[in-house]
Amino acid sequence: MPKYMPRMTTEKTKLKDGALGLNYPMLSRSNYTAWALKIKVFMKAHGVWDAVEVSEKDKVTVYEKHDQIALATIYQSIPEDVLLSVAEKEKVKEAWEPIKTMCQGADRAKQAKVQTLKSEFENLHMKESDQLDEFCMKLNGLVINICALGETVSESYVVKRLFRAMPDRYLQIVSTIEQFGDLNKMTVEETVGSLKTNDERTK
Repeated sequence: MPKYMPRMTTEKTKLKDGALGLNYPMLSRSNYTAWALKIKVFMKAHGVWDAVEVSEKDKVTVYEKHDQIALATIYQSIPEDVLLSVAEKEKVKEAWEPIKTMCQGADRAKQAKVQTLKSEFENLHMKESDQLDEFCMKLNGLVINICALGETVSESYVVKRLFRAMPDRYLQIVSTIEQFGDLNKMTVEETVGSLKTNDERTK
């Protein structure tokens, strides 16, 4: 095992340099979005995400050790069939891009997926019987998946869309917020907090 490869354990452990050893998620056919988000955070925790993020146009030196630690992170979190397809890659960016393309599909398929997610996002409405937290998680999940495919979704747009999706029992609080609040500056967390407060008062 190379010296740069973090030791795998069932719990967080201390590495020699003081960094935390982490358990990496395993990539599957259906979890690329969540997998990529977690691996990005783990690489940032090790201080090596720059090896993946750097562009060929950037005049930035990527340390060989950083590149190899990042590559080892990917190797520990992909199944054998995917590993064999990128085994000859010497740079982490050379391995990251094929995996991303493999999981997200070609650009045409990717755009089709974006349109499907956007359509689902626009048509999503909360039913009277739905719980607010569960609905917001579903809405947020769609936004995360859309952004993971390279699209930008502004927070103010999500807030406005959330209001349009609310059932009649939220009509009064939504009208009040729209009248007195600045929707372009409100965060999703603030909006959900106001709706939850309204729920508690109603109860």
